[in-house]
Amino acid sequence: MSNWADLTNGKRIKHLRGSDLTQQGLADAAGLSLALVQKAEQDRGELSIGSLLKLAHALNTDVSVILGQQAPRRGMDQGTRAAVRRLSDAVHDSALGVWESVEEPSTLAELSIAHDRVCATYWRGAYEEFGELVAKVLLEGRVRHAQANGYERERLGSVLASTYQFASSAAVLLGQRDLALSALTSARHLAESSGDDVLTALLESTLSWIYLRSARVPRAVAVAEQAALRIEPSFSRAPRPQLLAYGRLMISAAVAASRQGDAPSADDYLSQAHAAAARLGSDEALYGTHFGPTSANTEAVGIAVALGNHGRALQLAARTELPRSMPKLARNRYKLDVALAQCAAGLHDKAGDTLIEVGLDAPEWVRHQALPGVIGKRLAKVSTARVRTISELIGVPLIA
Repeated sequence: MSNWADLTNGKRIKHLRGSDLTQQGLADAAGLSLALVQKAEQDRGELSIGSLLKLAHALNTDVSVILGQQAPRRGMDQGTRAAVRRLSDAVHDSALGVWESVEEPSTLAELSIAHDRVCATYWRGAYEEFGELVAKVLLEGRVRHAQANGYERERLGSVLASTYQFASSAAVLLGQRDLALSALTSARHLAESSGDDVLTALLESTLSWIYLRSARVPRAVAVAEQAALRIEPSFSRAPRPQLLAYGRLMISAAVAASRQGDAPSADDYLSQAHAAAARLGSDEALYGTHFGPTSANTEAVGIAVALGNHGRALQLAARTELPRSMPKLARNRYKLDVALAQCAAGLHDKAGDTLIEVGLDAPEWVRHQALPGVIGKRLAKVSTARVRTISELIGVPLIA
């Protein structure tokens, strides 16, 4: 087979489909028309993000593989592959009780500090360091949790649950859906046994995201909405953690609704998120989950892009200021949405510059994102040379 990045999207889809699955079979599995699958394999027309998600789900792969950013099973560099193995071992060994090698587990205070470092490395996209820190917290934390009781056991349960949540989120980004679900299952058990209702709600936002990445969009909406209803605050006297969790879940529901083109529902969920953010009055973080006015504003841009309202997206972006405290990955995910809107508005030079900013700011993270390939393909219609230059600068193959 030729170099995976040198193939067209259509040839990659055909290769992934193989001889055991017909085009009609792929269409049925993805919930798409046969005509669309045929056009996709012949590289006729442009696939929407929604269609790419459905094809990736039906082919048991990640969107980045279809776009040539990762090769099947070989797309990660050595460091990232090692991080995934470390992450997988930590999640499964800790859940199964394989921690005999831990003789002197860290204290609750020490594990809490390590958990904070897990949050920081995740939001930086530093996956190798992240994998090591997750392993420390999960393995040592499980030993300490088994020995503890009372308040210490409850707090350890929350620290462990949040760490499993971050492991799940990283696994999603790295295309490891089954690992993500395994980690989230452990997180839910610990959060529930600790009686931490807010953390339990936040875990559902991660589950909604997993369903969204798996193209199970109606399920993604339902999970976020149901969890939000269970924790819905009285805005006049709600505790701040409850407002944060509710707002984050409303964002999850709005994003998922926008991906299935349901503008009225997306707008309704988003308005609830804005109300929660206004009540908070400032950006806050809890268990490493960020929400506040900045989140509501930047997510509104992505939702407008998903609904095809690119002019509206750029208007919102023009009024959105990014604070220095905004996590790197959240900032760059937002910028990819802006670049997509710039492409649609014909602002190709600005879109290219935005893409370069993202690639240089978060090089390890951007390789596992689908949007750079979508943006690159659109920019290539104007200047293939420009896209190849961008590819070289950010180290990501954007076109075949």
